[in-house]
Amino acid sequence: MAIAYRQRIDDDTEFALWKIEESAGDLYAQLQLNDDEKAVVENLGTNKRHLHWLSTRVLLRAMLSTDEYIDCKVDAHGKPYLVNHPYYISFSHSFDYAAVMISRRHQVGIDIELVKEKVERIAHKFMRKQELDFISQKCKIEELYVCWCVKEAVYKCYGQKEVSFLDNILLEPFSFEGHGIINAKLRKDDIAIDYAVGYQQYQDYMIGYVIQDRYEA
Repeated sequence: MAIAYRQRIDDDTEFALWKIEESAGDLYAQLQLNDDEKAVVENLGTNKRHLHWLSTRVLLRAMLSTDEYIDCKVDAHGKPYLVNHPYYISFSHSFDYAAVMISRRHQVGIDIELVKEKVERIAHKFMRKQELDFISQKCKIEELYVCWCVKEAVYKCYGQKEVSFLDNILLEPFSFEGHGIINAKLRKDDIAIDYAVGYQQYQDYMIGYVIQDRYEA
């Protein structure tokens, strides 16, 4: 499968989705991996995590349009970064899709989730009462996934551990229209960052995405 969807945010930033239809072997054959990366792949076994890891790297290679080896590592907080290419990156995956966001100038964050009704059972774990109060009954499940994806995108963009979706990432009310922008606030100790986070419904999935220059500290 080629890139299933691609959206440019600005001249330096875009994200794309890859529908995972290949076997692990087919994905593996499209990559250049060093010994450490090969060991990571082997340790993942043959489950869906294996396909997700491979497909995000294949998608990244397609977006960068390069035949060179892509040295992709993760920092102490688990945030991926590129050693030999001038891009900030963020990865996500859910069931049959992988998502990658890249930018030459800005830190980025992206999340994709398959929309399922079970989110309602855990909403209280990542939503404050004030946030739950602005969720509509008509589109409850979709709006809850918007909130999760937006908070996850902010978390990935900020890139530090020990940030609570419930206590530290706060959302302002919004009207769900299938796509749009939500104002989010990161508040933790002396940190105060405001973000404008995009969301978009794609088939049965929800996507949240953000770039760092859309905030005021």
